[in-house]
Formats: sequence, structure tokens, C-alpha cells
Amino acid sequence: MDITAAVARGAQVPLALETLTLEEPRANEVLVRIVATGVCHTDLVTKSVFPAELPIVLGHEGSGIVERVGSEVTDVKPGDHVLLTYSSCGTCSQCTTGAPCYCENFIILNTSGGRSDFTSPLSVNGERVMGAFFGQSSFATHALVLRTSVVVVDDEVDLVACAPFGCGVQTGAGAVANVMRPAPHESIVIFGVGGVGMSALLAARALGVENIVAVDLSAERLTLAKELGATTLIDGAAEDVVAQVHAATGGGATFALDTTAANPVIANALLALAPRGTLVVVGLGEASMDFEIGHLTGNGKAVRGCIEGGADPQQFIPQLIEWHRAGKFPIERISRHYPFAEVNTAMHDAEIGTTIKPILVLPNA
Repeated sequence: MDITAAVARGAQVPLALETLTLEEPRANEVLVRIVATGVCHTDLVTKSVFPAELPIVLGHEGSGIVERVGSEVTDVKPGDHVLLTYSSCGTCSQCTTGAPCYCENFIILNTSGGRSDFTSPLSVNGERVMGAFFGQSSFATHALVLRTSVVVVDDEVDLVACAPFGCGVQTGAGAVANVMRPAPHESIVIFGVGGVGMSALLAARALGVENIVAVDLSAERLTLAKELGATTLIDGAAEDVVAQVHAATGGGATFALDTTAANPVIANALLALAPRGTLVVVGLGEASMDFEIGHLTGNGKAVRGCIEGGADPQQFIPQLIEWHRAGKFPIERISRHYPFAEVNTAMHDAEIGTTIKPILVLPNA
């Protein structure tokens, strides 16, 4: 079938809306008409490094309505409203023990630019276009996804507002809810309150955490963080960031979250912890971290990596929806809607930080 997609043809070239051919669903695939899709930092990073000779359709925070399903898909049907998330194989040791975000085939399924057999469901005039990005390539009117990428939701769920739940929101909120699991009396410091950091903040408030410190370079974002529940705001450019965190938390935070992947920030995050505190890192950036081992052995601190919020989407996305329905997760406060035709504006606004979470709304949504 013919679809319209925003195609990336090089790091410095704007995305172009093109007519592509999308294959019919394979036995384990689901065809979804996209209603909306969030713009994630990973989309920006991927576009910045992708060579022009390998056109790709990005997008991996999609929502929509099922149009067709493959012969092996028995628990999803046409007409179902769905949120889309990352792909997992469903059969490896991680998937079968409740940790699909650490799927042994995660890289192939999500970042290879195609299916697990390296074919792509997308083409134009016989030319291969890289598809299935994070199992979706949802910067398009339609997406072909594995059953594992589909979370069926109630028809009354706002598919536009909740579209980003499948990746960026899940990453930040899940780092708090699934990895830290803080008690209300414990404290959290969040370094970087962009889309992921704000989602972590909202999750911490939903869980009743009473002491939340937000650190960022943007005064505007810090102001919004205060409105959303942060109890202390710290300018990330200050020379005494660590001292300010210690003062705000009575000797150091129980948990720290780094969303920046910047070594100096990670070093501060580790120092900002109380003894036996835990630093969770989710950012993708520098290839290595620099810190003194003594900060771990001498104080019992831990550094924990986390991808996709350590979440099983089939369990956690419904939790996010419940928080949103109850007014505990006001995603609308950090998001802005853009018509699909304005995809480059949305990407630009995300890159320069004027919009925390852009959401593209497809025609006839």
C-alpha cells in the first residue's frame, strides 16, 4: 500500500514528505494507522549521523488504530486503539523473565533500520528505505510493527496526548517507578529536566515523593519543574551544585537521575548522593564515564544503567495511562502539538529546547 512518510536523507537535509510503499503485514505483524507520534531525542541523534545514501523513516512514539493483523496475531484486532513502543523478540531469556527492554535482540530489532532479518517494509520505486526504526518508523501515516510493540488501550484514551508514553516518557518515568522505586520520605535529584527528566519528575510526584530536586541550565524549564512538583531548583551552571543538593536533601539524595550523558554532570550526580545512594543513568552521549571508585567502595553508592525505564510496556504503559486519567501525570504541560506537515519545525524546536515534547498529529487524526 502507498503511505506518506517523513524521510530522512542525510544529516543536514530536512525531512521530506514522500509517498512510499509499505508491505503487507507478515504473520507476526500489525498494520497501524498512525494518529500521532512524539518526537524523541533519539530521533534527533539518529538523523544527525545517518548517511544520505541510507534513507530512513524515524519516529518511535506512535499511537493509532489497527487496520490489519498478521495470521499469527490473535489478541489484537482491526479497530483496536493502540500505543506503540520498542520491539522485543518475546522469546529470549530477558523477554521471558519480564524484562523485554533488555531483550537479547534489542539492537537488531530497534536500531538496525529494518526487521530482524534485515529486510525493510518500506521502499520507493524499488529503492529500499530503512524502516522499523525502534520497531515503528512512525513518522508516517501508517506503520508496520511486531505484536510485541503494540499496547492495546481503551477507546477513550487520548491517543494524541499519550503518544509519547511508548519511549521518552516511559524512559524517565520508568527509571523512577521501576528502578528507583522510592518511598515518599526519600529524595531524588534529576539532572536535566527535558522530556525524560520531566517525565521522571511527574512519576516521582505520582508516587508521592516529597523531596525532588531539579537541576537544569534553563530557567524556563526549572520554573515549569517547580509548577509540576519540584521542591528545589538548581541552576546547572552554578559552581556549588553538589553543595546545594546536599543542603536541600539533608546530606545527599537517595537517588539521582542523569539524562544528559555528560561526564561532568554524571560526576556531580554521583557526588550529590547520600551514602548508599543510587545513580541511574539513561542518557546516550559520551562513550565512557569518569568517576573515582572510592565514591562507590567508600560510601556504598551504586551506578545503575537503565533503558526504556526498565519497563515491560504491557504493564507500565497502562500505569502511565491510569496516572494520566487520574490527573497525576499531566503530560499536556510539557507537550506541544504540530501538524505532520510541520515535522521539521517540531524537530528544530526539540533540538533547541523551545518545546520539551513535540507531538506530531497526523491528518484525519
